Amino acid sequence: MTDGTASPPRTVILTGASRGIGHATVRRFSSEGWRIITCSRDAIPDACKADPNWTHHIPTDLTDKDSVAAFIEEANAALGKNPLNALVNNAAVSPKTSFKERLGVLNGDIDSWRQVFELNFFTPLSLSRGFAQALGRGAKETSGAIVNITSIAGHAIHPFAGSAYSTSKAALSALTREMAVEFAQLGVRVNAVAPGEIETEMIGPEYEPLITRIPMQRMGTPAEVAGAVYQLCNPDFSYVTGTEIFVTGGQHMY
Repeated sequence: MTDGTASPPRTVILTGASRGIGHATVRRFSSEGWRIITCSRDAIPDACKADPNWTHHIPTDLTDKDSVAAFIEEANAALGKNPLNALVNNAAVSPKTSFKERLGVLNGDIDSWRQVFELNFFTPLSLSRGFAQALGRGAKETSGAIVNITSIAGHAIHPFAGSAYSTSKAALSALTREMAVEFAQLGVRVNAVAPGEIETEMIGPEYEPLITRIPMQRMGTPAEVAGAVYQLCNPDFSYVTGTEIFVTGGQHMY
């Protein structure tokens, strides 16, 4: 028997929540009744104001170490002694030229490479360390999980994703494995989701020919990526860690 007291909602922290995969992931967690804390460069999204589960949005420059540290401090203060059940490292950047040229090893600005790695690699590392204690509390109660959003581009040469982006995502895949071993000591699981061609505002007409390389013959949706992220944070997946799930329609097999 229970005493009839409802258990507190589980809590997720998610970066890059204002659009695309990040916004779809917020919607999925909210539909499941999770409390949501987010950050992005943008001010509080209108959807955040309208969603009672979206309790905190903290404008943050995730390329700036001081801003990241301030976000960690403010979010931990918002949590108090409550557990954190999931951290989704979604925010990323992929530099493009104005004339659609792929930025490679020879033509990419080195300072831009450093900025890409700061956001795509070092920020997930800093956030995971900064919320380790809160995630450990989550693991003791119901679940504690980290999901890193990697990319199909981290595993093969992509015609549009530049070298800095691709290598940063490959590094994040490797970091996921390393974190899975160490965070297991806290009871926290660490996995990754690698999207392929997903229909977001970043996709232009030049991506259409890639559909012929996808066995399912279509692009994916942000909601399909969000579903994979959510399941990896679900206690049903309590024995899954160090895994990278490809949400690519089978494109990664080629």
